[in-house]
Amino acid sequence: MANKPSIPKGTRDFSPTEMSKRNYIFNTIKEVYALYGFQQIETPAMETLQTLMGKYGEEGDKLLFKVLNSGDFLNKVSDDELQEKNTLHLASRICEKGLRYDLTVPFARYVVMHREELQMPFKRYQIQPVWRADRPQKGRYREFYQCDADIVGSDSLLNEVELMQIVDTVFTRFGVRVQIKINNRKILSGIAEVIGEADKIVDITVAIDKLDKIGLEAVNEELANDGISAEAIEKLQPIITLSGSNEDKLKVISEVLAGSEVGMKGVEETRFILYTLAKCGLNNEVQLDLTLARGLNYYTGAIFEVKALDVQIGSITGGGRYDNLTGIFGMPGLSGVGISFGADRIFDVLNQLDLYPKEAVDATRLLFINFGEKEMEYCLPIASKARRAGIATEIYPDAVKMKKQMSYANAKNVPFVAIAGENEIAEGKVMLKDMVKGEQRLVSADELIDALA
Repeated sequence: MANKPSIPKGTRDFSPTEMSKRNYIFNTIKEVYALYGFQQIETPAMETLQTLMGKYGEEGDKLLFKVLNSGDFLNKVSDDELQEKNTLHLASRICEKGLRYDLTVPFARYVVMHREELQMPFKRYQIQPVWRADRPQKGRYREFYQCDADIVGSDSLLNEVELMQIVDTVFTRFGVRVQIKINNRKILSGIAEVIGEADKIVDITVAIDKLDKIGLEAVNEELANDGISAEAIEKLQPIITLSGSNEDKLKVISEVLAGSEVGMKGVEETRFILYTLAKCGLNNEVQLDLTLARGLNYYTGAIFEVKALDVQIGSITGGGRYDNLTGIFGMPGLSGVGISFGADRIFDVLNQLDLYPKEAVDATRLLFINFGEKEMEYCLPIASKARRAGIATEIYPDAVKMKKQMSYANAKNVPFVAIAGENEIAEGKVMLKDMVKGEQRLVSADELIDALA
């Protein structure tokens, strides 16, 4: 007996209707990126592990999908190495490639390899799938699309402002109310410095980034397990539980970080971004969140995260500045800042809120009923004319009972059906039926196209 077919956990099939919805998401984001002068690129699904490893922190490295070498991948592995069962060592011997974890590190690699061809600042966008060996759960998948925009070759904070305008524009077009959270890794470095744990910045940021997910008590426990002193954890409490307006938070954190040069630099950058965004008249709230850390080691300045206000789901967009990401590929000092829309989570949000425009989901607008060879000879030129006018048109392929053809139209949510029998052909017209209103009228080919175009 054949095995029942299945797909890997954390992956999904998408039906034609679902693909129409996804394309609506991708096209909306592409249109907004283009408005701001971004150009599209693509990179391979696989990168070398040398490119990927060590760029996402220890936790990120564990989530990389590794690809076995082609052919006899155990050929160069000794029996002793197999007996040792050292997973990490074996992986390094039998795997040279991995599926990309995100689009940012491959983009940095691309910039270094194509540096001489690029006009700086270079503004690129990229919409492709990424893979993470994460535990699947609601809103978290092992294969999912990211829709990235990055600017490299410019230190200006206007780039951060522009990216937040893009976020605001995209979600306004979707009709989704969001909160844009902002922080700065320099502020987090300053906090680590003033509480006396500057060398523990990575542990601190990884822990407090989980505050929304696991709560304050569990964060404090994780900090203690990471070797952060009880005194430092105590000093951290009023900072990570700080509330009030953005201006209130900036005032308090400025006083806390007065003795930290890097921390004050982060405060000034954040103040500029918030002040400038306030002048732009955004439709969504921007909130300074001092617990926002984003657990990726390559961020060096402003960091962003976007939450949907009307749906319980994780972050649906994120990003930040990574001033020296290309340094790991031999090009130090090239500044970059970027954002990434989580298309799969946005898909779920728009589904839950039922925010897809009808025309984005319904593909075919006109279906010709098939009564036989003679009728189809009459209908084919009209169908071709409708398509040339931009009307998505189908002809039912088989001359079966009309009830079956009408059921097909209803199942596909086709709004209009064209019927041409002996009488209609004699008059040189077709009967156009509105499937929503239930009305029908006799029209010429030109009148049909005028009605639907």
